[in-house]
Amino acid sequence: MELGKYNELTVNRFVDFGLYLIDGEANEVLLPKRYLTGKEKAGDVMRVFVYLDSEGRPVATTETPHAVVGDFALMRVNQVNQVGAFLDWGLVNKELLVPFREQRVRMLAGRSYIVYVYVDDNSQRIVASAKLNKFLDNRMPRFYHRQKVDVLVVQRTELGYKVIVDNLFWGLLYSNEIYGDINIGDRRTGFIKQVRPDGKIDVTLEKIEKMRVDDLSTVIENYLKSHGGEMALTDKSDPKQIMDTFNCSKKDFKKALGQLYKQKKVTLGETTRLV
Repeated sequence: MELGKYNELTVNRFVDFGLYLIDGEANEVLLPKRYLTGKEKAGDVMRVFVYLDSEGRPVATTETPHAVVGDFALMRVNQVNQVGAFLDWGLVNKELLVPFREQRVRMLAGRSYIVYVYVDDNSQRIVASAKLNKFLDNRMPRFYHRQKVDVLVVQRTELGYKVIVDNLFWGLLYSNEIYGDINIGDRRTGFIKQVRPDGKIDVTLEKIEKMRVDDLSTVIENYLKSHGGEMALTDKSDPKQIMDTFNCSKKDFKKALGQLYKQKKVTLGETTRLV
């Protein structure tokens, strides 16, 4: 049974205040009555999140927290007291503590911060830290060009946005490669542009050009097949018409058409036709 994570556990026995779930090593955890649907029966396997209650006892919930142990996430501070800052964790009866020693700057109620969730070795409680550097870039990145990665937007910089790549490394997303709105805390799919010799990573939210063109070529070919093998759009068409039809730039559209032409799949003239 993993603390601070989702577990697949088996319904073992019922009590007045809920039911007990059991893992493969006969460890039990309570799932309180408020989470029951009335359809549960002994032997059922349930996916639950396990955390510690205010008295340090393991308890299960079917609620979905904003982050599990090992995750980075943007969370809002509900309150600050003499112990530290308490975050809205997404659980009705449990907030997530950021001790003062784990705050990069003094946290304020009502503000949101990117934090890392982990189990404290000393107290064995689930806590969070805003000192992200402790949990990142602890080994050399091993990514390849164009690799698809998960990206968490963390901080605005002069060049663009500092991001966390695959929950493991710092990366940089350049402003001139961002199209559309982007906000701190956003989770996006990104692509590796390069890993520098010093281990720094450049990422983009746009597919690398060849990937975009390959994908667009397939889209255009399928569009032609579904429209009688011909379309009015050509490499001389208005960029707005191209954008409205294929949601792409004229530059990418021309390259994709050129690729189809070289593959002898289309002919180009006053219209574009499938061969």
